[in-house]
Amino acid sequence: MSFGENLQKIRKKNQLSQEGLAEMLGVSRQAVSKWELGEGYPEVDKLLILSEKLNISLDSLMLGENVPATSDNSKASNMIRIISTNEGVTVNASKVARSQQFRGGKNSPKYALFASDGNDKSFWGPQNTFLSWYRNLDDVTKEIAEIHNAMENGATSYTLQYSVKCKQNLFRTIVE
Repeated sequence: MSFGENLQKIRKKNQLSQEGLAEMLGVSRQAVSKWELGEGYPEVDKLLILSEKLNISLDSLMLGENVPATSDNSKASNMIRIISTNEGVTVNASKVARSQQFRGGKNSPKYALFASDGNDKSFWGPQNTFLSWYRNLDDVTKEIAEIHNAMENGATSYTLQYSVKCKQNLFRTIVE
C-alpha cells in the first residue's frame, strides 16, 4: 500500500474530509489531495502532527499494512538486537525497513529506519519500531546492508552507525 493510499484510508477511518485534514495540518486541501494521489509527500513536521493527532504510529503511517518485499527488508528469520544510541532505543528484530523519502527542509532528515520482530500473529500484523533518522539514501542503505551482514554472520547485536542525531524544534525535526 502506498503512502497516499494509506493516508486516504486513515483519513476516512477518522471521518475527516481532505479539507478537515488540511486545516488540522495548516496546509491547503490541494496539498492533501496531492499526497493522496502520490504526487508528493508531506514534510516531516506534518507527519509528526498527523501521527499525534490521528493516534497512529509514524511507521504505520509511512509503511502501511503491506511492507513491500524489497531489498530493504531482511529475509533472515534470526533475531538481532539493534541499538540506536541517538534515539535511546534497543529492540530485538528480524526485519528492517526504511521509510519513503521525507520532504523536509535543508536540515531535515530524509529517511527513517524501522525494525520489526516479524511476529505476524497479531491481528494488526507485525509491529514496527522507529529506530533512527538518516540524512540521505546512501546512509540508510548502508545501515540496512550492515544489519543484514551482521545477521548473516550470526551477530547477536548491532549498534547503528550511520544515523544522525536530530532534535524536535517546535513542529520540525532537524539534524543537530
